[in-house]
Amino acid sequence: MRTMTATEAARNFSGLLDAIECGETVIITRHNDPVAEIGPARRRTGADLRTALADIPAPDERFEDDIAAAVASLEPERGDPKVGAP
Repeated sequence: MRTMTATEAARNFSGLLDAIECGETVIITRHNDPVAEIGPARRRTGADLRTALADIPAPDERFEDDIAAAVASLEPERGDPKVGAP
């Protein structure tokens, strides 16, 4: 794990991102105090989504109606003179 100052990180941001993209984690300091730890982004998968949703109950029978009503409330009314106006 590498440490660099905020000034160094700002001056060589592209190089910092290159190092992180290659798997390195970097600690950013300001006045010798650590202020950030930057590392590679975690790639999310379908398995992550299934795990996250595992404990959430399935939608009830009214769910589809609720979503349709919500979408309808966002759609402009037909004949609205503002629709398509600049």
